Amino acid sequence: MSLLSQPHFHSEAAAIARLERIVWPDGPFCPRCGGFDRITPVKGGRAGLRRCGPCKREFTVTIGTIFERSHVKLHKWFQAAHLMASSKKGISAHQLHRTLKVTYKTAWFMEHRLREAMREGNLGNLSALGGSGKIVEIDETMQGRVAGAPKKIPHGHHLNWRNIVLTLVERQGHARSFHVDSATMATLLPIIRGNISRESEVMTDELTAYKNLGADFASHQSVNHSAKEYVRGKVTTNTVEGYFALFKRGMKGVYQHCSERHLHRYLAEFDFRYNARAALGVSDEGRADKLIHGIVGKRLTYRDSSL
Repeated sequence: MSLLSQPHFHSEAAAIARLERIVWPDGPFCPRCGGFDRITPVKGGRAGLRRCGPCKREFTVTIGTIFERSHVKLHKWFQAAHLMASSKKGISAHQLHRTLKVTYKTAWFMEHRLREAMREGNLGNLSALGGSGKIVEIDETMQGRVAGAPKKIPHGHHLNWRNIVLTLVERQGHARSFHVDSATMATLLPIIRGNISRESEVMTDELTAYKNLGADFASHQSVNHSAKEYVRGKVTTNTVEGYFALFKRGMKGVYQHCSERHLHRYLAEFDFRYNARAALGVSDEGRADKLIHGIVGKRLTYRDSSL
C-alpha cells in the first residue's frame, strides 16, 4: 500500500480525525477531568483543539499519548508507524529521517516512542502462552554487549559480557521476549512459569536450566543441539530459532547497534510484528492500526529515551 493511498498519511486534518476515531470511539472526553459533557471545538484554535465545559481546560486528542507535545506533524507520525509496522526487519532512524524529511534525532526519538506503543504492557496484565494441546518453544540467545564491556573480551568469558534474550514462542501463535541477567535456572524459571500455561507442552534445547520443566507443565521434551540433534518427531525448537534469525537479521542488518538500556524496546518491536504477522491474518495496514491503538498512556520524554 502506498503511503499516499490514504488521506491520513498526507493530510493533517485527516490524521487528526483518524486518531480521534481510534482514541475516542465513544466521542471526545476531557483527559484532565474525564468529562464528556460540553466538549466544544475552540474557534480560531489549532486543528483538533477542544475545550471542556466543566473544567474549562483546552486539549487535543494527543494528550496522554506518545504524540503529546510532539512538534512533528501527526500525518508524519502515521507514516512512521506504517513504515515500522510493515518493514519485516525494521527501518533504521537514518532511513526514516530521509523518508520523512525530519532530523535524525527526531526520527530516532519517533522510533522509540513507537516502540513504546508496541509494548504489550506489564507482565501481570498478559495472558499465558500455550494451553491444553498447545506447544511452546523456549530458547535464549545473545545480543550485543552489556554496558561497560571491554573492547576485547577474554576467551571463554563471552557469556559474562553479552546481553541475554529469552524468548517463548507458541507454535502458530505469539512470541514473548525478555532481556534477562543470566541463563541460569534461578533467572529463567520464574519467567517461564509466569508466562506459559501449565497445560502446555514445552520444548527446549539441552540447557541445564530447563531440566526440571516437566514438573510444571503437561510435558517437557528437548533436543540435543550439542549432538547435532535438531528435530525428533514433533520435538524441535526450530520455531523459536526462526524468530531469532529474523531478530538477528534486523539488529545486525538494519539497526546495527543497540545499547543495553534500550534492548527491551527493540524486543517489543520484533515481538509486536511477529504477533501481528501475515500468517495470523494481519495485513500491513492492520498492523499499523494495531500499533496506533497502543499509543495511549505511553508518553516518552527525551530524558527517558536518551543515549
